[in-house]
Amino acid sequence: MSKAYLILENGQVFEAESFGYEKEVIAELVFSTSMAGYMELLTDPGYYGQMVVQSFPLIGNVGYIGQDMESDKIHLSAYIVRECAEVPSNFRCEGDLRSFLIENKIPAVSGVDTRALVKIIRDNGVMNAKISFSKDYTTEELEEIKGYEVVNAVKSVTSTEVVKKDNGKEKTVALINFGIRASAEKMLDGYYNVIKLPADVTAEEVLSYDPDGIILSDGPGNPKENEEIIRVISSLVNKKPILAFGLGHELLALANGLNTKKLRYGHIGSNQPVRDEKTGRVYITSQNHGYFVTDEISEEKAVIRFRNVNDSTCEGIEYKNGDISTQFSVDLSDGPQNTSFILGQFSELMK
Repeated sequence: MSKAYLILENGQVFEAESFGYEKEVIAELVFSTSMAGYMELLTDPGYYGQMVVQSFPLIGNVGYIGQDMESDKIHLSAYIVRECAEVPSNFRCEGDLRSFLIENKIPAVSGVDTRALVKIIRDNGVMNAKISFSKDYTTEELEEIKGYEVVNAVKSVTSTEVVKKDNGKEKTVALINFGIRASAEKMLDGYYNVIKLPADVTAEEVLSYDPDGIILSDGPGNPKENEEIIRVISSLVNKKPILAFGLGHELLALANGLNTKKLRYGHIGSNQPVRDEKTGRVYITSQNHGYFVTDEISEEKAVIRFRNVNDSTCEGIEYKNGDISTQFSVDLSDGPQNTSFILGQFSELMK
């Protein structure tokens, strides 16, 4: 393995070993607290434009498992682990992680003190970084790292065609795809007939299908970047019941005149605690987002239904017109599965 270096925008350098595709890359540096499900993480469209640090020290022990992929390719920009298992062992294993990363041309480094790296992000907030093959850097190079931004995220991961699925269900929903995971789509197939639409769909086209409800999917990037999408959602509000997750939750908030801001460091992992403000019950949820909806919400328009236990940020909203949105995902394959009651609530709303 070649020697590699992780250069942070603050000038700190971590020595590492390359175990993926060998190319230099700049991206937004985030960390995930998940202890399992790295195949789902690697192929989640929500990581577009980011390099992900795994806080769990050993990754790759079950190898490459195609059945666990959340899309048809890897979407993150680079991968950082403490140790990569060289000899995977699992009855479903189809190959090793290193080969999968190289095949998808994704840079990856191991041998990094990921515990120290996570502490830096927690203390300083999300920052950019570069995987390089030289530990020396110039002032211009550091400025280039600092200046990196994730752009055109939704446009890069959305589907391009309309897909109609008759699942033999009572209700039909229009699913606007901002970067939905395969397991989330499969979960929805178990509840509804689904018309999956690309992110650049118009309000008129959505309503032309006369769905019983509209679902706004999760996805990557800064929600405020999607100005046209926000205008489309504004035109759909009060036309049909709306359920939104992740990025969709943030876009629905912006369409209703609310505001979003960037978190100091994101909520990423399948063990994020959320409190139901109605009941006081705490749920462990799967999340992947770097932005949140702020608390400046008029009670005449909406109420915050869920809050993050760790930092008290908004995790879910109930609008006075009945629309529902959550920052966390529901019933994903690599996460907890005890918040499906939200889908029941949405089904009642459509009735």
